[in-house]
Amino acid sequence: MVEALFELIVHKIPVKPEPYLSIALMSILAIVLILPFISRVVEENLEYFFFGMGLLGVIINIIAGIFRETNLLKMLLLKAATSPVVINGHPIGITQVVFIFGLIFLYFYRPIYRGIGHILDKVGLPVFTFIIVATLGLISSFISVIVTAVILAEVVYALPIDRKGKLEFTVYASFAVGLGAALTPVGEPLATIAISKLNAPFLYLVDILGVFIIPGILAVAAFTAYRIRIHKEKLAGFSMKEVTYSETLRGVIERTLRVYIFVAALELLGASLTPITIWYFTRLPAHILYWVNTISAVVDNATLTAAEISPTMTVAQIRSALLGLLISGGMLIPGNIPNIVAAGRLKISMKDWAKLGVPFGLVLLIIYFVILYF
Repeated sequence: MVEALFELIVHKIPVKPEPYLSIALMSILAIVLILPFISRVVEENLEYFFFGMGLLGVIINIIAGIFRETNLLKMLLLKAATSPVVINGHPIGITQVVFIFGLIFLYFYRPIYRGIGHILDKVGLPVFTFIIVATLGLISSFISVIVTAVILAEVVYALPIDRKGKLEFTVYASFAVGLGAALTPVGEPLATIAISKLNAPFLYLVDILGVFIIPGILAVAAFTAYRIRIHKEKLAGFSMKEVTYSETLRGVIERTLRVYIFVAALELLGASLTPITIWYFTRLPAHILYWVNTISAVVDNATLTAAEISPTMTVAQIRSALLGLLISGGMLIPGNIPNIVAAGRLKISMKDWAKLGVPFGLVLLIIYFVILYF
């Protein structure tokens, strides 16, 4: 549905850029990049802020005549309303998974915590960290990024480490999960759209990205384990019985609703920014587009994939565009599903995520850029 909606939007976009519309949409992009860092109210209500900016973008496009057609507007609003509950045409989405797994951990956290504690006693925190991050990253393409994200958030919540340790574990692990989910269409919408637009076989992205992504996942897992080792001494004499599980049924429901609003907001925002994506980003050389794709830190990467990926591109161009999108998606909370789920569960602010995610993402971008082009 994303691809079909994208094609309809593209059909309505003028060939030549319209200055006033460009300025308006660029302003929205600048606002969503800046305001969460300077306003505490916005930071604490991020999903509502993004939803509001998405609606503003839709209104601007209606005024410009792009979303004025009734059927197109209905299709866009339907996509925003259903995306959080439908994935790849199947009636199960992030909202249901967050709610169901929330209930599972709410009522069965004791045996789950005992299992985590048993593993920690056997292998230690650094090894446990490597195993969890590497495993979730490698399987996210097969059990979907949604399920992986919820498991990650609950495991980190249970770990007997301080707040800083949980932040580092969560942010770095989310990079691994986001990278791994792109290897098959089962993992996330970005992969589904890329495969569809390229008319490629199921494992095509494994063929062109696997040699880059799989070592990347293992490297991120090793780095996370290295960083988390400083918390090892806190486990001395610790029992998982000491972990306080503060979640409530109301909390599970509220978090589920917030996730629903966040995903819907990203759909609206991504569709609204399509004109400037088409006018400016898709015309850039591959090595420049790689860096411009850092906007996927706040913009739905499925929409960017639909705009950028084409069968006329070379394998090198496809690889460059997708890796830029995938790595950048881990830099800020709106960039990827694991980020949204984990940040909601662990109450991580945009600023706290950015302090770790932005520098780590930039290092990864530089490393991959050197590998790709030099």
